[in-house]
Amino acid sequence: MGKGRIEAFSDGVIAIIITIMVLEIKVPHGETWEELYPLIPVFMSYILSFIFVGIYWNNHHHLFHATKQVNGWVLWANMHLLFWLSLIPFATGWMGEHYFAPTPVLLYGIVILMAGVAYYLLARALVNLHGAESNLAKAIGNDVKGKISVVLYIAGILVSFVNSWASVGIYVLVAIMWFIPDRRIEKALT
Repeated sequence: MGKGRIEAFSDGVIAIIITIMVLEIKVPHGETWEELYPLIPVFMSYILSFIFVGIYWNNHHHLFHATKQVNGWVLWANMHLLFWLSLIPFATGWMGEHYFAPTPVLLYGIVILMAGVAYYLLARALVNLHGAESNLAKAIGNDVKGKISVVLYIAGILVSFVNSWASVGIYVLVAIMWFIPDRRIEKALT
């Protein structure tokens, strides 16, 4: 099967996810700067989630740029990733509305951890389809950054039981780590 439909569908779902996140930021009823103060945690959680969704979109784009075809396993692995990404607006809203309380921060960590696992499974499905000697397999390699991310997500989840702000700090660290685009696929294809 060709890859065009999966790319178009994924781009559409990710665009909707970002739209839902921004619509969750409610406009204050007053007109002073003080009216914005209660929205600071909501906006902070939105920024973090926007960056995470952007990172996933960027890496998804690179992953499929190196892909020649898809099969049923890839379609379901991609749906699995989109499922977890689609929960980010809910977790983001809950975390922001409750000023980074431990339970919402824990749920946020679980959602982004599962998105990371789903992305890993999607990459594995594509490597299995294209073969261990393909450019895609060579580009992905051991995916050390991906494995470190999963470990940090788990650490953030565990830390959320003790200090939710430290947990958020760990999630920010992962975002910073991925903010610089992963060039492995670009290098393998040139």
